Amino acid sequence: MPASGAVTRSTLRQQIADALRDEVLAGRLQPGEEFTVKQIAEQYGVSATPVREALVDLSAQGLLDSDQHKGFRVHEFSVDDYRAMVEARSLVVDGIFRKLVLRVEGGEALVSVRRRAEEAARAARSGDLAILIGYDLRYWRELGALTGNTYIAEFLNRLRVQGWVFSVPHLRDLREADICAALWNGHEELADALIRGDREAAYAVIEAYNAHGLRWADGLKP
Repeated sequence: MPASGAVTRSTLRQQIADALRDEVLAGRLQPGEEFTVKQIAEQYGVSATPVREALVDLSAQGLLDSDQHKGFRVHEFSVDDYRAMVEARSLVVDGIFRKLVLRVEGGEALVSVRRRAEEAARAARSGDLAILIGYDLRYWRELGALTGNTYIAEFLNRLRVQGWVFSVPHLRDLREADICAALWNGHEELADALIRGDREAAYAVIEAYNAHGLRWADGLKP
């Protein structure tokens, strides 16, 4: 984390939150792992106040659980949680499609999203989980942003992050070939359907995506 006199407490708070979220997504902070404000402040060499604020932010996003006496721990999502995330994602994405398909300029705006789709799909096919997560989150964030509604974009991003937090520990236990089979790589197909204004095709891609994810989650060991 850069040390600079120009860094305000609010930006430091966001930097810490982003760094810790990345640690969780990378699997370096495991579900159920506990830590205190003091430990994180010492790790990053910063004061306790922005760390506490960052941890509260991550708790509000559902990524951490707080305990008044023990500090914080990484939230453990269940398969049932994941199924609920998929349902919620579907409802949000339905609203996004309705807006994008009806916008005349949507096809042109989606060209940049299509480039992001190529990178995400390539990472999924190669089983490169770390690269995929970054591109996948950007891909969906950009799609959500095209609606012009920041609440939709932020809510979808939160669901995407939570889904990855659930998935990463299970995926990292798989062999490389099995990881590739478990990962969805339909980013390009979905972007192309939206660029064409083909809502039915876009829904078909998402329906297949959701079914793929739920089959995988249902096959996990309890």
